[in-house]
Amino acid sequence: MQIKPFKLERYFAAHEFSAPYLLSASDCESLTLQELLAWADAEALALWHDLALGYTESQGHPLLRQEIARLYQGIAPEETLVVAPEEGIFVAMNALLGRDDHAVVISPAYQSLYEIARSLGCRVTGWEVEATEEGWRLDVEALKRRIHIGTKLLVINFPHNPSGYLPPRSDLEAILDLAREFDLYVFSDEMYRLLEYDPAHRLPAVCDLYDKGVSLSGLSKTFSAPGLRIGWLATKDRALLEACTVLKDYTTICSSAPSEVLGIMALRAQDAIVQRNLDIIGHNLEVMEALCDEYDDWFDWLRPQAGSVAFPRLTSGMPVDDFCREVLEQKGVVIVSGSMFEFPGEHFRVGLGRRNLPEAVERVREYVSAYNNESRG
Repeated sequence: MQIKPFKLERYFAAHEFSAPYLLSASDCESLTLQELLAWADAEALALWHDLALGYTESQGHPLLRQEIARLYQGIAPEETLVVAPEEGIFVAMNALLGRDDHAVVISPAYQSLYEIARSLGCRVTGWEVEATEEGWRLDVEALKRRIHIGTKLLVINFPHNPSGYLPPRSDLEAILDLAREFDLYVFSDEMYRLLEYDPAHRLPAVCDLYDKGVSLSGLSKTFSAPGLRIGWLATKDRALLEACTVLKDYTTICSSAPSEVLGIMALRAQDAIVQRNLDIIGHNLEVMEALCDEYDDWFDWLRPQAGSVAFPRLTSGMPVDDFCREVLEQKGVVIVSGSMFEFPGEHFRVGLGRRNLPEAVERVREYVSAYNNESRG
């Protein structure tokens, strides 16, 4: 298998654990083990204390799959497969696609959502999220123009990473109508679902709406537990799920037993964890908006509607890659540029889910202020 390096992950590997500040993290403030155990019920605590460190069921712990199924309206535990989130993308793409198939993928996107398809010899067409004066938007008619005979898969991601865009339900239904018309599979990355700023705008899971829909989710973003490496696929297409299970024998085989039990705890503590993270995000939105208002000649703030990321635009005239490099070198703040997503327009990603965002923003403010002073001098 020939595949390009994962730009974003290689960048984080170089800087995430050495730089003092990370302004572009996509996850929310990680839970401590003590916090999670404090929320656990008696059944989950008993599982934890009696845990044997052996192999686990390939499909996932039965109780974990029950809790996952509760997140959906019409999905049975048997219609879920526990995977590491990245593994879910890998096995699903390999199960769905073959050489010369065509896929339409939302853009910008997490690189594996399109790169795995490319590595399999597929043709990939991007469907771009557009920045407008009113914020981000998607053109469903533009999607229709990208579908043709030979198109097999549509990849979507709502709430969207990196923009935080969330379409109205009518747009999602129009997207799925097109999928039905052309008999497409739909792979829906829903890692940020439940982090809608207004719950009334929450979209149904694609696996609940469409028989050929596959929903990917997990504990890394919304549930503040990326270190557990627990995610899942959910679909009514049991043959596809079985194909993914067979492929999993060549990746992880099964999940970590401690992670599965801790995952049960996290899912049962959903309300408390989600509210905690929405509170952090809400505060950080205000901090970022204040920075962009103060330096409106530097930043164009494109307000997200859901999730823990935003994708503002640098408007100072400096190339965004230079800005990110200089802020890292001079202030120790890691910022991810839009080039990591192969997206033009001088955008950069902001992670809204970490408690220390105000400290990182203060370092950015210092950099901009010093740059402006030097320019005037």
